[in-house]
Amino acid sequence: MNRHLPIQITTDQKQQFARDGVVCLRGLFDDDWITLLTAGLERNLADPGERSRIWDRTDNNRTVFYDSDNWQRIPQYQQFVYESPCVSIATALLNTDCVNFFFDAVFVRTPGVTFATPWHQDEPYWTAKGLDTVSIWMPLVPVSKKSALAFVPGSHLWPNHYRQRNFGDLNPDQQPDVDTVHFTDEWEPFPDIDADRNGFGVTSWEMSPGDCVAFNGRIIHGGSGALPPERDLKVFNTQWMGDDVRVCFRSYGMDPDHTQKMHAAGLFHGDRLDDTVYPRLPAQQINPIS
Repeated sequence: MNRHLPIQITTDQKQQFARDGVVCLRGLFDDDWITLLTAGLERNLADPGERSRIWDRTDNNRTVFYDSDNWQRIPQYQQFVYESPCVSIATALLNTDCVNFFFDAVFVRTPGVTFATPWHQDEPYWTAKGLDTVSIWMPLVPVSKKSALAFVPGSHLWPNHYRQRNFGDLNPDQQPDVDTVHFTDEWEPFPDIDADRNGFGVTSWEMSPGDCVAFNGRIIHGGSGALPPERDLKVFNTQWMGDDVRVCFRSYGMDPDHTQKMHAAGLFHGDRLDDTVYPRLPAQQINPIS
């Protein structure tokens, strides 16, 4: 497996990430990484984690499955966190020497699912706050431009505070104790992006296994869906935190809510992420798996 970047991230790509909040990077993960993550995902599906739930289930049992923060119990995920090119991607885009790994997430759509991911921003949901963030969205199967995650370029820099969707409502199986958020009327209504996708500059990419989209936690994204009947979608996503990120306990709720984990580590509102809980990893250094 290639543990370092096979292709250096260019100055133009770094500038695009800073300006647009998103960049598509091609061919940075070789087949061995895709095989490893696919094996980990199959293990995850056979034994879902505590945060797992179905976001959507149709009458003919087509589903959208979500799970997160399983890297410490699934060896393939743990190896990927410590050894993959992700650290080098995140540090290059954030222009820093080290990043903290925050959590992993998986999204699995069965063939033919047409459920559209609601437009949202990630960072308002997190138990952390800061501009210096990179999420790395990796499809493990081919994905068309129409079905891939879509983005509103530049929206990570907008000053607006939008009332985000409560993903806890996406719970057709009525699972108990799912994480929820309850944004108040002090937050602005979310813009109707689908009514003017061209005006908002909505962008997405056709992608192959080995490609990834790196995006800022504050960028508006969503809108994926409309899989053809024969095509499924399997995505592995990792979140990386840079220098300005601090613990943030939000009064309206968090999803995923890491409050318990953070309190157990002695973390308080405003603290930097503790590297015993959220590993702080330098670029291009290989950390052994214990």
